[in-house]
Amino acid sequence: MTEMMPVTDARTPNETDQNATTQDTPAPKKPVLPDAQTVTSVKHWTDRLFSFRVTRPRTLRFRSGEFVMIGLMGDNGKPLLRAYSIASPSWDDELEFYSIKVPDGPLTSRLQHIKVGDQIILRPKPVGTLVHDALLPGKRLWFFATGTGFAPFASLLREPQTWEDYDEVIITHTCRTAGELHYGADLIASLKDDPLIGEMIGDKLRYYPTTTREQSPKMGRITDLMRSGEVYSDLGVEPMTPETDRAMICGNLDFNLDIKALLEGYGLEEGANSKPAQFVVEKAFLD
Repeated sequence: MTEMMPVTDARTPNETDQNATTQDTPAPKKPVLPDAQTVTSVKHWTDRLFSFRVTRPRTLRFRSGEFVMIGLMGDNGKPLLRAYSIASPSWDDELEFYSIKVPDGPLTSRLQHIKVGDQIILRPKPVGTLVHDALLPGKRLWFFATGTGFAPFASLLREPQTWEDYDEVIITHTCRTAGELHYGADLIASLKDDPLIGEMIGDKLRYYPTTTREQSPKMGRITDLMRSGEVYSDLGVEPMTPETDRAMICGNLDFNLDIKALLEGYGLEEGANSKPAQFVVEKAFLD
């Protein structure tokens, strides 16, 4: 937008009123982003993690556990987009996201500075494999997450179908430090008071957080704890079987592959929207 010259009272005898009319014309409004949604809240959990909520498009429909493309306008004038799991459940009036901060990341280096009232780009075409439709019926559901891979499970934990379909839900969350567990721990603590699902949960939920670098009540990678059988003895449950157990996985690539191999070792098969089975992996997420 060009800067307008200030209006002065000095006029030459030949000046017409056209100048005044031009100067009084309102400046054009700053163009809005394509598929723009407005930020309604932002919370920084650590120096590496933050969450935020935005308005929800009135026409957007999604299944809890799916992801969308969100982002900002790049310096080249083109949208800079990344896949983000929707952390809010399908019934929420707003959309919540949980993000890592990467100092030199093309998107997160800028996204971490958003404030209430700012706009982000949100492409309203949700997709993903971490949905109930991709799993066969079972009795016990496992959520395996590292870092911000907790996001789709934040959605599914607040989805009534989760508690209708399963007798027990176990969520494991592995992070480097105790502070990185706070987002998930706070959400889980709030579930018992949730007016929609609080009574449905009862004693079905088991939470198993671990850290790998900072001292905490439970140390170790969940993959190592599964191999040793420690996780099962800690929780007082039997090892996983394809007859009763179902699982969803969301973490960094190495973690996803390790958990997948473990589940296949138990006899579980990977499913998809088109062919439901015993476990699913979110391939779009990289922590």
